[in-house]
Order: sequence, then C-alpha cells, then structure tokens
Amino acid sequence: MSQSEPLRPSRKPHQAGEVESLPTGRLTYLAPKPLPTGALPVDFGRAVGFVTDHYLDFGVGNSFAFAWQMVLGGPFVLFLLGAVLVPLMVLLVGLHSDTIWADVVQFTWGVFNLSFWIGLGGGVFGLFLAMRSRWKMYEDAEKVAPTRFNRQRREVCFVPEGHSEPIYVPWEELEAWVVEAHGVSEYGVRRQYGFGIGFRHPETGERFNLEFETHGLPLSISNWEALRAYMEYEVHTLEEIQPQGELMASDEPQAPGAGPEEGIEFFHNARRNLHRRRKAGKVGWIYVFFWYLYHVMTFWTIPNRLVVWENAKMRRLSQKTLPESMEKWSQPLPEIEWAQPSDELKKLSAQVTQRLKDNPAQSVTAIYAELYAQQERLRA
Repeated sequence: MSQSEPLRPSRKPHQAGEVESLPTGRLTYLAPKPLPTGALPVDFGRAVGFVTDHYLDFGVGNSFAFAWQMVLGGPFVLFLLGAVLVPLMVLLVGLHSDTIWADVVQFTWGVFNLSFWIGLGGGVFGLFLAMRSRWKMYEDAEKVAPTRFNRQRREVCFVPEGHSEPIYVPWEELEAWVVEAHGVSEYGVRRQYGFGIGFRHPETGERFNLEFETHGLPLSISNWEALRAYMEYEVHTLEEIQPQGELMASDEPQAPGAGPEEGIEFFHNARRNLHRRRKAGKVGWIYVFFWYLYHVMTFWTIPNRLVVWENAKMRRLSQKTLPESMEKWSQPLPEIEWAQPSDELKKLSAQVTQRLKDNPAQSVTAIYAELYAQQERLRA
C-alpha cells in the first residue's frame, strides 16, 4: 500500500472490530462473521465483474467508457498539440509581427512539417503506453481465475496463482479488512487506503490475501458491503452495486442500456438525457457544448463499443481459467439445499443493525468490538 512493504495481516486469528496497528498504518477488520456495516453497498473499485442469481465473480471487473476515453483521447490531444496548436500559435505570432506574409506562411509550414510528426509520434507513443495496462490485464486474466462468491452454498472459491485446484472457504470464516497506510515520497507523506480479503488454507494453514487500493476508507467499506449484501440476499444484480460514470449518467436507470455495461445504447441514453435536462433548464448551452466537445475528442461511441468488446473478452478469458471442479461447484442448487446463515451471525447482525439505528454516528467497528467484548464477558 505504500512505498515500503504492503500491509499484511498477522498470522493470528482475528475478529470483526479488531484494529491491528503496524509501523506504516493500521488494518481494521470487518470479518470473519460478515456483519452489516451501515455503508452503501457500492463497488466503487469496479472489482465485481459478473453477477448471477447464485454467484458473483470478484477481481475481474467490468470495463467502463471513461477508461477507453482516456486511452484514445489522451494520445489524440498529444497529436493535436503538435499538429494543430503549435503551428497555429506560430502563425498568430507571425501575423502580429512585421514579418512579410509570405515569410510567415513559409515558416509556419516548416514548423507544421516538423511538429506534425512530433505530435503523431507522441500520440502513437502515448497510445502504446496506455494500451500496455490493457494488455497486461488480458494476460493476467488468462492466468488467474476470479474469486467466486457462491451465496447458495455460502462459500467463497479461490484459485491462488500457482495453484491448479480451487480452495473453498466458508463465507462466515472469510477475513476482510480495510487498510489505512502512509508512505513517504519526494512530494511528502502520502495517505493510502485499501480493501482486502483473506483466509488460511484449511489443510496447510498457509495464508492467502487479495488486496486492492481504493480512494478512501468509506469506499473500502462500501466495497466490502457490496459483497456482504450480495451474499446475504440484500442485493441481486450488478446494476445495484456499480455506479455509473457522471458524464454518461442517465436519469432513467431502468431504460435499456442504463446498466453498468456502458455500451452503445448507454451512450445514446445519456445523450437523450442531456437534452431532457437542457429543456428542463437543469444545464445550460455551455454544458451541452462541452459535453459534445468532450465526446468528439474521445471518438464519440468508439469507447462504448470497446467496452462491450472488452467485457466479452474478459469474461471469455476468465472462464477459460476455471478448473472443472469449480465449474461444477458453481452450478445452481435446488432451494431446499441452500446453506443458511448461522444463528450467531443472525443474532449479531440484528444487534448491529439495531445499534446503527439507535446511534448512526457511532463507528461500526466500535460496535463490532463492543458486541464481541460483551460475548466474552458472558462466556466468562
């Protein structure tokens, strides 16, 4: 999480509400025993890639239009700087000088011949750098199976890198934590946040962790809450847990294409929504102008087409890596065979929910710690 070694949980057992202090930060545990957090169940990190009625894939998320807009639009801006802006500035400076018009045009043309190729080279190089992360993502998807949460079985399936057989972890035994860390760079002290889940191998005791960085502690908790809410049948679809991009947002979430896959219809829904908002007086003509300018500069609907293509590619690659036993485990069960939450989890969840209602300002991790301390006193 920082420039030093990433924060890792210690090998001792943990419980929800426990805070583990480390030299560069601290870990706050939200599980085992997946209790309500009171946070919104939102996958801000877009780590959830596929959701069905009975399982959720975590770790290979959906693509989104803004990423492809930056991949295509960034290099295009570099090209325009060299091919258009620099020659135009030279021409304008020449027009405001005493230089003869023919000399100005000749000099501007010479600058254009040079800056055009510099801009083109910069754009191509920028596109290559932007695509490297996409290629790396495809390469990883071919090697690593997604972590799968099966709510009918109440189990989580991991296939750690380097392992050929899946490891099945009971949902209520899965550890989850949020990370607050700080690191030092040439710009000073930098705070970082993250979310992690982990378990110990049931046979060898070996520790496995899966972590990713977030942009704030509340976002880390919301990512966990999205997983918890799905496993506890509180949310059921990807649309419920993944936010839409602000520039592409629609006031009609039930319209076709308004789901989390930002494809062609999603774009046209957003454009129709823009004009409705303009007619209603919610936005002005300047906003509309820059909306169109932004999307023209980022190649209109091409990013949305690439989103659809990339999502299909990632699903195909991740499915290729699934062991046969994991595919069988992923098949739906008759409702009579569905696993049920433990009595302890139901009791603790009800107590947490009530305390959050009674005192919304209280930290949920403090509530966890109090409830477990109360349990310990009763056992003593």
